[in-house]
Amino acid sequence: MIQLRPYEPRDAYTIISWIGDEVAFRKWCADRYKTYPITADDMNRQYDAADHDRFFPMTAYDENGIVGHLILRYTDEEMHTLRFGFIIIDNKRRGRGIGRQMLRLAIRYAFEEMKADKITLGVFENNPSAYRCYRSVGFRESETDKTEYYRVFDEEWKCLEMELWRTS
Repeated sequence: MIQLRPYEPRDAYTIISWIGDEVAFRKWCADRYKTYPITADDMNRQYDAADHDRFFPMTAYDENGIVGHLILRYTDEEMHTLRFGFIIIDNKRRGRGIGRQMLRLAIRYAFEEMKADKITLGVFENNPSAYRCYRSVGFRESETDKTEYYRVFDEEWKCLEMELWRTS
């Protein structure tokens, strides 16, 4: 059974080991880290520099250890909208529903404990497995005034915005 807990700096060693190549790295972080590969220290420095009243890294685990990771961060002054990011699952355990389980736990936590009204996330169009996972837990593409594109490896990667609203 998967559970969610606050991220601990030692988790970084395991999490970065799941990033198999630079394409996977960019799909995971977009342009939030400038150089590849990153180290556990790079990840911890990035998280330490964040506003700890608005930024909440989380780690998913089961009886065998760490299985996933994501961050939750408030994007509005009123703290009603949370954005999920840096979503990653142990690549050896993909295809077993772990991503859906982790997201469902994070969604419940966001709505019940953090009192969010809406959760957003971005996913690259060239990441169909992540897109399907997000849809399977209730996220839908959102209407935006401006579509974001990221320049990666001399290509334009389209970022799809997704959202999930509290239902009650």
